[in-house]
Amino acid sequence: MKKGLKYKLLVVAFAFAAPSLFNSCSKERSGATGWNYNDPKNGGFQKVPYLEQETGPGLVLIEGGRFTMGRVEQEIMYDWNNIPRTVTVSSFYMDEVEVTNFYYLEYLYWLERVFSADYPEVHAKALPDTLVWRKKLAYNEPYVELYLRHPAFRDYPVVGVNWLQANDFCAWRTDRVNELILIREGLFEHFPNQINEDNFNTEAYLAGQYETGKRVEGLEDLNPNRDYRNVRLEDGILLPKYRLPTEAEWEFAAYGLIGNAVEELIADRKLYPWNGHAVRNSDIKYLGQILANFKRSRGDNMGVAGKLNDNADITAPVFSYWPNDYGLYNMAGNVSEWVMDVYRPLTFEDAQDFRPFRGNVFETKQLDEDGLIAEKDSLGKLIYREVNMELDNLQERRNYRQADNINYVDGHWESTIYYIEGEEGVKDLGNRSMYEYSATSLVNDRARVYKGGSWKDRAYWLNPGTRRFLEEDQATDFIGFRCAMTRVGSPVGLGK
Repeated sequence: MKKGLKYKLLVVAFAFAAPSLFNSCSKERSGATGWNYNDPKNGGFQKVPYLEQETGPGLVLIEGGRFTMGRVEQEIMYDWNNIPRTVTVSSFYMDEVEVTNFYYLEYLYWLERVFSADYPEVHAKALPDTLVWRKKLAYNEPYVELYLRHPAFRDYPVVGVNWLQANDFCAWRTDRVNELILIREGLFEHFPNQINEDNFNTEAYLAGQYETGKRVEGLEDLNPNRDYRNVRLEDGILLPKYRLPTEAEWEFAAYGLIGNAVEELIADRKLYPWNGHAVRNSDIKYLGQILANFKRSRGDNMGVAGKLNDNADITAPVFSYWPNDYGLYNMAGNVSEWVMDVYRPLTFEDAQDFRPFRGNVFETKQLDEDGLIAEKDSLGKLIYREVNMELDNLQERRNYRQADNINYVDGHWESTIYYIEGEEGVKDLGNRSMYEYSATSLVNDRARVYKGGSWKDRAYWLNPGTRRFLEEDQATDFIGFRCAMTRVGSPVGLGK
């Protein structure tokens, strides 16, 4: 081959190879505009590395799917408030166990340490009602004094907590977990001297209203006009909120049907969180052992001495008994559990079949006169208000027109049985609606659903499809709770 021709071929080969060589060393480009990501010369729009959502402390992933929600056995209570219906639940996270006395004492200690000097009512508001143990014709005083605080009961589920207190605990847990994540990532120091409004709050931090406790200025900002910035939601570092599960989520998780699925077929329905139609273990190795903590019959809370059937007279430690197929403990027995939903007997007829829930009251962050997020309150939290027809221009919306949707198609003015005629047409007659609270019904907008059987209940209530309700500011010696968290991204994990 001639020297000149060989040289030309090498030049051509390099010309074809050069773009790939340069591209391998260049920054990732936008598929929409072709501009580089993470390039200060282009303005610094960032694309951060991200694998998937971190699993928060105490949580397990509940892979979602469809299931038949509602009654699966005879309606012996004749409430007809849980008709069967096929719904789909998205994947989410749920606590492996109920919130324990010790977890709740950790919460109370933090509140006392941060707010006791100027806002002692914050700690007082969070205290469980230990007097729920008292009965007029029973001697339960030892539980009043000892159940919450004695170390013998530290791994038992907390009770005497109402729905409002359970939600406050979830919010507190969100902030503590996210604060620790920022410490772990080297952005914050351990700062135990938080007091009053100067405490870490996730939303206040994201809004730029919390700076105390920082170890460094923040993350390097590729915006050429700034040097550092706070962590943003777009970084995927901070976790979503801990919250109560919805009724549909709780019921779906309790059944654990993932263990009964063959391809796309649910081969066996379940009556309880375990297989079979009995409350005792059928495995030859554990034959006859009780599968949950409940009241077997009148006056029989734990069997006979020498052979206690469930080894518990009241509640039991949260890791007692076998977990279901999701790895969740005590989804039947021990304590009933609060869920997010407002109670209505016809919810299963009315709610959406995708992520069903009743209880939406839509809110938005309060803004100041300059249109910026208003300054946080005296407890360090951002201020919210309900959405408003005029302020938020809801007239043009198609999916909702008001903030409070608790009564939608079940209890609002269109479904009431009492009307008056006015200048503007039909109106609700005062506070009298479809459910006459305290007159013919205990149903109102503060009635919250609780699920599952407890140590005081018969086996009927161990079925996850059963449902009961109590006012959100009331507590009992048999209702506890566990937290949940929304799953973002792939429903099965690792981007599958």
